Amino acid sequence: MAELAAKHPLDKSLSQVNQRLKAAQLGLQIERRGDRLNLRGTLPPRPGSPKLRPYQQRVPLKLPATKAGLKQCEQTAKIIAAQLLQNIFDWRDYLGPVAGLRMAGADLSAQIDAFERHFFETRRSDSSAASIQTTWKKAYVPYLRKLHATAERHNSLSLPEAIYATVQSTKANSRSRQICCTALAALAEFLNLDLPTDLKSFWGNYGNSQTQLRNLPSDDQIVEIYDSLKNPRWRYVYGMMATYGLRNHEVFFCDAPRERLRQRADSLEPTSHAEIIVHETTKTGRHEVWPFYPEWVERFDLANGELPQINTDLDTTTLQRVGQQVTTQFRRYKIPFSPYDLRHAWAVRTILIGLPDAVAARMMGHSVQVHNRTYHRWMTHRDQQAAVQAALAKNKISAPM
Repeated sequence: MAELAAKHPLDKSLSQVNQRLKAAQLGLQIERRGDRLNLRGTLPPRPGSPKLRPYQQRVPLKLPATKAGLKQCEQTAKIIAAQLLQNIFDWRDYLGPVAGLRMAGADLSAQIDAFERHFFETRRSDSSAASIQTTWKKAYVPYLRKLHATAERHNSLSLPEAIYATVQSTKANSRSRQICCTALAALAEFLNLDLPTDLKSFWGNYGNSQTQLRNLPSDDQIVEIYDSLKNPRWRYVYGMMATYGLRNHEVFFCDAPRERLRQRADSLEPTSHAEIIVHETTKTGRHEVWPFYPEWVERFDLANGELPQINTDLDTTTLQRVGQQVTTQFRRYKIPFSPYDLRHAWAVRTILIGLPDAVAARMMGHSVQVHNRTYHRWMTHRDQQAAVQAALAKNKISAPM
């Protein structure tokens, strides 16, 4: 004789709810599988199914086997029955990570919480944990909070309407508008939410062509500022960024030149180039970078420098916060340009030297397209004149007379 299924405290209430659903002729029943509740009934074929007619299937709500979960299951059964009657039932609302979250009546906070879990679960193998955390906090959280605030202020709006209102509350033709569109489009996709108008149409004209051209520091100015800095640890940070074109936080997450030079000394290899390795935990992951100029490794004493003692434990801080401390120190020492200008100057320097764009882009941790679109535009008349003179001197071609 087959062993009877284990009794559950909810079974009596579950039976009563199923009797109500049957009396209402909704065509759906709630079933308990362990400590989870699902729906079962005759439903249209799932996407990709070879079947053409409705048949008995399970709707995997996976709601907890509690009184609250049972109540939500009953509510969802009524919603699905109405959808079937109107011929608007869509499996996408109940499959995948969203698992009926939106149509089951979950509020916006619960939907955003589920989206956050999905965000981290689907990116674990793609990037470092610190990079993922920084992206979430910087590119998603601000706009999800803005959406939540919009929905609360205007509770008569549907979710798509609240999304459009949130996007339109950002400045047109701006980076914040673009990031907002990207974040909310990802949320809508997660929720299987059909947006009548693609959010990309709200991006406007923002792009690298819209950004202000930077007046980058000259190499002489970079050296002059280095010599003026009194704090040896922050002077070392400055020198590393100037020589290797590093992002603010990358200075604190790389193998310093002294370590690479020591390795080369042990293996009797030349030490003239002193490339470094940026760690996997950074924004764009592990990559190698060579100094431009190599002479600056010695000029800035990078083989002997020490980093400032700041919190770099990514369990208690973020890459963004580490980077912000660099920006703060630049302001404190009244450096007349931003930390990123050192990175941009490094990129333009590699162009003048003749380093292939693909190589420079790889060292900087971005695509060749971004590299070309951004840095070639920042070459000033001074830079172009220097490049022309260098090319003529290198080739020594004489014009026919």
